[in-house]
Amino acid sequence: MPQTLIGEAVRRVRWALVVRGLLALSIGVLIVMRPLASVAAFALVIALWALMQGIVTVVHAFELRPFLRHWWLMLLAGAISVTFGLAALYYYPGLSLTFAVVWTSWWLMLAGIAGISLAAQERRAEMPWGWTMTLGVLSVLASVVAFASPPATLAALMAFIATFAIIIGVALLVAASRVRTAMDDVAAAVRRDRPT
Repeated sequence: MPQTLIGEAVRRVRWALVVRGLLALSIGVLIVMRPLASVAAFALVIALWALMQGIVTVVHAFELRPFLRHWWLMLLAGAISVTFGLAALYYYPGLSLTFAVVWTSWWLMLAGIAGISLAAQERRAEMPWGWTMTLGVLSVLASVVAFASPPATLAALMAFIATFAIIIGVALLVAASRVRTAMDDVAAAVRRDRPT
C-alpha cells in the first residue's frame, strides 16, 4: 500500500511538472510569435496585479488593525496600489507600460550604482574589482538607454520574459522526464529485491 501511495504521488508530481513546463513553454513561444498582443497582455497583467495586490493589502491592514500600531501605513500602501491599478485599467495600456519602463530603468540605475559602489569598496580592500565595476557601469548605461528608448525597453522586457519562460518550460519538462526515469528505476529495483 505505501508503494502505491508513493507511486501515485510521484505520478502527480510528474504531471504537474509536465503541465507547468508546457504552460511556460507555450507562453514563451506565444510572446515570440505575437509580440504586440503580448505587450498588451503584459500591460493588463500589471494593472490587474496592482489592483488585486492593493485590495488584499487593504483587507490585511484592517485585519491587523488591532495588533499593529501603524496599520494605516499598510492601508495607505494598499490604497495607492488600488488607485494605480484602477488608473492603469482606465489609461490602458499606456500607464502600465510606462510603469514597466520606469521601473526597469530605475532598477538598472540603482543596481549599477550599487555595483560601482561595491567595486570601489573591493578596490580599497585590494580585492579584484574590475568585473564588478564593468557590470555596474554597463547597468547604469543600460538604464540611460532604457529611459531614452521606452520601445526598446519594452522589447527587451518581452524578450527576457519569453526567454525565461522557454528555459523554465524546457527545464520543467526535463525534470518531469527525470522523475519518470527515477520512478521506473525505483520500481525495477523493488521488483528485483522482492523475494520470490
